[in-house]
Amino acid sequence: MVEREHGNNMNMLIFRSLLIALLLVFSSRHTIAEKKTPHSKTTYIVHMDKLNMPANFNDHLLWYDSSLNSVSDSAEMLYTYNHVAHGFSTRLTTQEAELLSKQLGVLSVTPEVRYDLHTTRSPEFLGLERTTTLSLPYGKQSEVVVGVLDTGVWPELKSFDDTGLGPVPSSWKGECERGKNFNPSNCNKKLVGARFFSKGYEAAFGPIDEKTESKSPRDDDGHGSHTSTTAAGSAVPGASLFGFANGTARGMATQARVATYKVCWLGGCFTSDIAAGIDKAIGDGVNILSMSIGGGLTDYYKDTIAIGTFAATAHGILVSNSAGNGGPSQASLSNVAPWLTTVGAGTIDRDFPSYITLGNGKIYTGVSLYHGKLPPNSPLPIVYAGNASDESEGNLCSKGSLIPEKVAGKIVICDRGGTARVEKGLVVKSAGGIGMILANNDDYGEELVADSYLLPALALGQKFSNELKKYVFSAPNPTAKIAFGGTKLGVEPSPVVAAFSSRGPNLLTPKVLKPDLIAPGVNILAGWTGAIGPTGLTEDTRHVEFNIISGTSMSCPHVSGLASLLKGTHPEWSPAAIRSALMTTSYRTYKNGQTIRDVATGLPATPFDYGAGHVDPVAAFDPGLVYDATVDDYLSFFCALNYTSNQIKLVAKRDFTCSKRKKYRVEDLNYPSFAVPFDTAYGVKGGSHKRLNPNTLQYTRTLTNVGAPATYKVSVSQSPTVNIVVQPQTLSFRELNERKNYTVTFTSSSKPSGTASFAYLEWSDGKHKVTSPIAFSWT
Repeated sequence: MVEREHGNNMNMLIFRSLLIALLLVFSSRHTIAEKKTPHSKTTYIVHMDKLNMPANFNDHLLWYDSSLNSVSDSAEMLYTYNHVAHGFSTRLTTQEAELLSKQLGVLSVTPEVRYDLHTTRSPEFLGLERTTTLSLPYGKQSEVVVGVLDTGVWPELKSFDDTGLGPVPSSWKGECERGKNFNPSNCNKKLVGARFFSKGYEAAFGPIDEKTESKSPRDDDGHGSHTSTTAAGSAVPGASLFGFANGTARGMATQARVATYKVCWLGGCFTSDIAAGIDKAIGDGVNILSMSIGGGLTDYYKDTIAIGTFAATAHGILVSNSAGNGGPSQASLSNVAPWLTTVGAGTIDRDFPSYITLGNGKIYTGVSLYHGKLPPNSPLPIVYAGNASDESEGNLCSKGSLIPEKVAGKIVICDRGGTARVEKGLVVKSAGGIGMILANNDDYGEELVADSYLLPALALGQKFSNELKKYVFSAPNPTAKIAFGGTKLGVEPSPVVAAFSSRGPNLLTPKVLKPDLIAPGVNILAGWTGAIGPTGLTEDTRHVEFNIISGTSMSCPHVSGLASLLKGTHPEWSPAAIRSALMTTSYRTYKNGQTIRDVATGLPATPFDYGAGHVDPVAAFDPGLVYDATVDDYLSFFCALNYTSNQIKLVAKRDFTCSKRKKYRVEDLNYPSFAVPFDTAYGVKGGSHKRLNPNTLQYTRTLTNVGAPATYKVSVSQSPTVNIVVQPQTLSFRELNERKNYTVTFTSSSKPSGTASFAYLEWSDGKHKVTSPIAFSWT
């Protein structure tokens, strides 16, 4: 279903109605960009072995051109890449691509892939108001540049006000490119860079129609403006959406600079453009890279995002990615490479209540951002869409599915799923309905996402939806009234894991736990484009400066902004150290000690849902110890995956051969969490490992001291079915950056009643708590 792929109405914001028919060819979340015939051309990314360029060439660009000309008289290079890859992108037929792949010095010829795009209250909810007590060095914060790969930027937003900011950092090499509706003068000391990349998109769809979208960094969609202002927007008093969520909107890092790279268009985000965007961001000198973009899973050496972000990581850039909006299904993750910070979504303690009062007197609470003419205060007839349609799926309120005579003047109940939530309301309105109730089913449970509908409407959780339907089906003349309650703060429990947030386990690398953590991603207020209304529907003529939307696309820039705060405070920290600090200080319980809940089930969530837990930025500034990792650690990780030298070269862009005398193990990757997959048939699943007995696995880790000298002692919450032994149980650190190793031995005594169980390992010196989740699974 469309909505399972996008946890909010981004599908309507990205795929406007004029493109729906054209985009039907893209049926999966991770698709080859174009259907190929033997003689048609499509876009490929060509990886070259630049380190072994033939001696008769003294310039790699001439070599690339010569290799391309040897298979095609007409093909031209769309982009050449300097950092994310050694190579270029081009348009070729299938036969030309096959010929090129056989050329000496060509490592890979990979087809273009299309990916999808996956606030006033969240800084307070995260405790950032308390950071004043930490005396953060704001001069250093303003040296950090957050790069955002997305749909561009609306530069006129007050969130990009540069008042109080000093000169642009001298290390910055980026620029603001000129294009349709965008000039270099649109940038300032806050928005320091703005570029756009459209060659891959135009190669797939033809020239951009500048009547519908700007061939420039300007954001015609809203998604990019929302993510960039969430990460690092300046403080804007009096911000709201139609009065909802009124307050001071501020990004996570108000002093940080922003650089935007427009790689996503109405038709999606194409890998040749994404690679070019990452390549430029590295060269420009960004410190943090935020990417709310994702697709399916494939081997790291075939994955353009994994390859490109590896290059960024090797340049000291932390990359934050959205986990995806495929939840609550298990194993629905995107962006699982261990050098990425993979972010799931949770709620904050703010809601937008609305109410439906039935003719029998019962009142049910839902959510809505409706702002407009209110319905009559007297009861109105209410009907279920499935009983007002001749179509088999009329209950979903798709376009043209409702019979006007059966809905005119009534409130219509539409089941969630199939089409965008706000579009259902438009269908009801077009058929003559006065209001709409969006009813959750098993797929969505009690998850409530607020929308700014075009008619009086609200969303109900599954329990209330079922009760409502029972009344409508049984009453001879069912009636209802709708009312709206504005903004409510202090909602408990919060956070809860969003139902749409993608879940583990990690199918690509089961011994790496993902997601890494969760952050606010539901009903987030942030900056918006002036090109379209808050719903993204073409019929929505309203214009707003701020919008409230949901998705892991929203949680990702929260972590990007928080990472920039840590980078400014600790500029010497590596991307792995920053991620570790954010993960090991995350929390998993409420103040009453109960585990964070999963809104999809109502039950306690697990590390497959929230990773290390919910981010706690105040604690992350002083983690005590970190799990650091370098490029060499990731090279060993590739060896543990049995990658060939050529496959490693595709990712790392260097010659590296795994030593035959060394035993490489995924278990030895210095990650801040543990994933332990047991195979009931063969003991322990996958790879070489130290087997003490058929059901025992040993992991090694290294901790680096980033605080004062201290002695840490370990504690473990034991699993009922796995015995956990840590050696040594005490680690003493006498100086800064001192490193200490430890091992953890897991022995499975029996398979639990389910397929997974969980535990936690914690090192503490009495002040700091360095906590790692452990996820056990059995297959």
